[in-house]
Amino acid sequence: MSDFEVISPLPGVFYRQPSPDAKPFVEPGQTVTANTVIGLIEVMKQFSEVFAEVDGTITEIAMQNGDAIEPGQTIAIIKTDNV
Repeated sequence: MSDFEVISPLPGVFYRQPSPDAKPFVEPGQTVTANTVIGLIEVMKQFSEVFAEVDGTITEIAMQNGDAIEPGQTIAIIKTDNV
């Protein structure tokens, strides 16, 4: 097993949930696939989905809802068998 870091591809504001009253896309301990949306990044009122990119288990969410984010920052860590 190894850890895979999901890295922000662009600057903006990170959102863990699709709307203020919705539950977060993912939580630590949750199993995800490469196509699982783990959050959104807003740039100038446009939202881009951030995907897990690998199959595995979320071990940590490094960003909180509404945090400013820069390219290269870690969003989440996923424990996986293959990278």
